[in-house]
Amino acid sequence: MASLRDIRDRIDSVKNTQKITSAMKMVAAAKLRKSQESMEQARPYSVELGGLLSRLSARMQEEVGKAPHPLMKVRSEVKRVLLVVMTSDRGLCGSFNTSVLRRAERFLRENANRFEEIEIATIGRKGHEYFAKRHVSTVTDYPGVFEDLTFRRAIDIADALSQAFLDDHLDGVYLLYNEFQSVMTQEVVLHDLLPIVQSELPSGEEHDYLYEPNRPEVLNTLVPRHVAVCIWQALLESLASEYGARMTAMDSATKNAGELVDSLTLEFNRARQAAITMELMDIVGGAEALNG
Repeated sequence: MASLRDIRDRIDSVKNTQKITSAMKMVAAAKLRKSQESMEQARPYSVELGGLLSRLSARMQEEVGKAPHPLMKVRSEVKRVLLVVMTSDRGLCGSFNTSVLRRAERFLRENANRFEEIEIATIGRKGHEYFAKRHVSTVTDYPGVFEDLTFRRAIDIADALSQAFLDDHLDGVYLLYNEFQSVMTQEVVLHDLLPIVQSELPSGEEHDYLYEPNRPEVLNTLVPRHVAVCIWQALLESLASEYGARMTAMDSATKNAGELVDSLTLEFNRARQAAITMELMDIVGGAEALNG
């Protein structure tokens, strides 16, 4: 049985850990509010831009009979693809990173015979470390993106990926990230980024737009912006999901620490009571020996 001092030291240690996890929970909650607001504000823009691009490209597809933009062209043979894996830079966020990395492993396994080559790019230190430990080479790593998350970073990533696609170095690009559902729920999403999938024009929709200067030039502006917005939305979703997962994990850790303190306190009281009882028995035994 552990001594009273050992139990007391364990109680103090767990209480200190509980204070840390409680503070981390509050920090994550504060950051979550800000990142969630940014994510929710960006969602309508992303949806409307995607809808506008779908309507515009569908009309041009009908007129020219082919993909209206090079980033929309589906290759006859898809040989080399890129999987962009988004994780966090830090741990202590539950299954946030594990879920994404497990899905990435499944993607590699399921598509090993479908594509000649699958390249991997990582956004987030945890993903880079995961593949490095397993000796899986990554063609590109984007470090520090979440430390200074700006739309400019999303544009830079989008430009690099789009150029690789236009240069025929890649035949397809996939985004893998956590989509924010609620504070306690994040859903792993695999998004086809390139080529841009063209949606059919809704039946009965006859209205068109006035274009300035012309329809092709508007499309040439919208398509690269759409790619950047998709990456930006994924980054915001991933960041909000990370804070939600960390808040939930730290809340659970704080509650578990409290339960452990209660258990150790009960063990301490029992051990102290046993020690007192033993001392009393020694005193009574000594007194009887003297009287005898």
